[in-house]
Amino acid sequence: MATTQPETYLEDLNPAQREAVLTTEGPLLVVAGAGSGKTRVLTRRIAHLLAAVGAKPPEILAITFTNKAAAEMRERLEDLVGPPARAAWVMTFHAACGRILRREALRLGYRTNFTIYDSADQLRLVKRCLEELDRDPKRFTPRGIHSQISNAKNQLIGPAEYASRVASFYDQTVADVYELYQARLHASNAVDFDDMLYLTVEVLERFPEAAEKWQKAFRYVLVDEYQDTNHAQYRLLQLLASKHQNVFAVGDPDQSIYAFRGADIRNVLEFERDFPGARTIALEQNYRSTNAILESANAVIRHNRERKDKNLWSELGDGEPVRVVEVEDEHAEARYVAAEIALLVEQGYSGSEIAVFYRTNAQSRVLEDVLVRQGVAYQVIGGPRFYERAEVKDLVAYLQVIDNPYDAVSLVRIANRPRRGIGDSTLARLQSYADAQGISLWEATEFAEEAGVGAAPQKAVRAFRTMIESCMSGALELEVPELIERVLEQSGTIAALQAERTIEADGRIENLQELVSLAREWQEQNTEPNLSSFLQEVSLYSDQDAIRGEGSLVTLMTLHNAKGLEFRAVFLIGLEEGIFPHSRSIEEHGVEEERRLCYVGMTRAMEKLTLLHASSRMLYGGRSYNLASRFLDELPEQWVERDQLRPASWSNYGAPKGSVATRENVPTLSAGDSVRHGTLGEGVVLRLEAGGVAVVRFASDGSERRLMLDYAPLEKIT
Repeated sequence: MATTQPETYLEDLNPAQREAVLTTEGPLLVVAGAGSGKTRVLTRRIAHLLAAVGAKPPEILAITFTNKAAAEMRERLEDLVGPPARAAWVMTFHAACGRILRREALRLGYRTNFTIYDSADQLRLVKRCLEELDRDPKRFTPRGIHSQISNAKNQLIGPAEYASRVASFYDQTVADVYELYQARLHASNAVDFDDMLYLTVEVLERFPEAAEKWQKAFRYVLVDEYQDTNHAQYRLLQLLASKHQNVFAVGDPDQSIYAFRGADIRNVLEFERDFPGARTIALEQNYRSTNAILESANAVIRHNRERKDKNLWSELGDGEPVRVVEVEDEHAEARYVAAEIALLVEQGYSGSEIAVFYRTNAQSRVLEDVLVRQGVAYQVIGGPRFYERAEVKDLVAYLQVIDNPYDAVSLVRIANRPRRGIGDSTLARLQSYADAQGISLWEATEFAEEAGVGAAPQKAVRAFRTMIESCMSGALELEVPELIERVLEQSGTIAALQAERTIEADGRIENLQELVSLAREWQEQNTEPNLSSFLQEVSLYSDQDAIRGEGSLVTLMTLHNAKGLEFRAVFLIGLEEGIFPHSRSIEEHGVEEERRLCYVGMTRAMEKLTLLHASSRMLYGGRSYNLASRFLDELPEQWVERDQLRPASWSNYGAPKGSVATRENVPTLSAGDSVRHGTLGEGVVLRLEAGGVAVVRFASDGSERRLMLDYAPLEKIT
């Protein structure tokens, strides 16, 4: 029997948590540090509102970001106050908006039984709109166009306003599709996910009587993960809470890592401005990590200016120092992590208590190879294993066809990837012709007209066959890495992904470039490298990948997927400038979001935290010599232990940090000098920075790299 006596739901709260639960009237911001018990505070506060303040369950709107978090909160609440808790609105933004919209749809000309289109439905509709407007879906990919429309809705920018801001032909196409897309949705009595928020805000803004009804209905509004709200979500909360002003926002600006999804850190930083008279309470006691981990994370995040001041601390003791390990390259890094994991398992750790984090998915490849060889059972969260990723499988299928054009399975896989007008019916006609003539599907592509293929698909089949034959010729003269690069270019794969203009597409390009890296490594290690043996190597890895070991699995994931989780031991790999912080993210969102990502990663660790950086790394198809990440320089020395694992041939092996092995005859350079790099080729010095760092643009791929002159194999071309 659930009890509702205050002493039962207040007794295990610390003073700051208790204050957050008991301060029920007026706007309140709770700055909840990592592992500080925010879910406990949210549920106890709702219990207090129901048990002691006299609020009725339907007067409470508690918003969270995931269905899982909402279900967990409802369950905890029911344990505290019993069945009445079920009538409180404890749900996600989309669920709450869906419920409001069902009751208000008629005002906007929708029927109450509207359909909610899922992601696949939305892309199909965008594609139909592009076709109707006679725009090329190769140049204007449905996924890229939809991403722009979604971003606009999250900013509460409608089709007319979007059209007024057009600055390019691409923008004009988005504007045209956006207008038609909304008209087609409305005509079908359908909404998409973004509409659920966008239209709810529209109802509340356009119809004062609707706004008044819902403002009166919700006496208390609570929102979790406030730092992750976008503009539409922020506006919705502002509208719903404007009558009673009892807004309870829980968030941590230091964990705001989703700007690429439209999250606006200003929502939490400017809470007091948006809600006059607001109070702020910081939850600083951490129940997860040791003080060595917390002090290190605190020291890093303090370098950010966009934040609310707080200082995490713990009663769990100081614990082991945070380890910073410098290794020679990505293979040494992976071997070190695998060996340390084996050691932890020997000490009694379960695999499920260990995690490895990285900045981009492509970084998992070398690590996965080593874990497979060492027999360490693992799982990749937030994406398939490297060789199971669709774009990697597509590229391997291209190589299989170039090596063996009679491989019909691979041929069918790539015939229309990326889309080139060779649909299922065309392939079916070609296959029927091949069967009738007793020839292979590949041979049948030469006889598309005889096979009964229409005029337009005939042209597409001819172009496809010519492209494959060109790559077959290339396979005779090019080394495997160069062949892969040619396939990526001539097949249109990279161009198609670039046309999407999405974060996901950028990640897929990085994964494809990582297969080029794999080929380069393999090329260096094989005496008779050829395409057949390379494909055998890849297929063996793929087969091994499918074998799941017994026992609990070590977790591999990107830092963005790590939020909200905790592990006894955490390894964070690739802490190098340009990788983490990621060069593209610094350009788009600034270094502060990258630092928050580092903070999130560090505060997942309960007992052991190891940060690794490599002196050189093959990634995205080329070897680079990156400086150690600036985040490593921001760590407090008294809580950190630094190691260098270097080959014995290096003169200062085992020397303390700061005495990196230097080369003789370091060149004296100025901006504008031409230089040659040992592996990256020729380039031009753009500028020189403090600490003996040169920023060089390389001619081979147009990339800009920051290189340490004392170490990088760089010579001046006179």
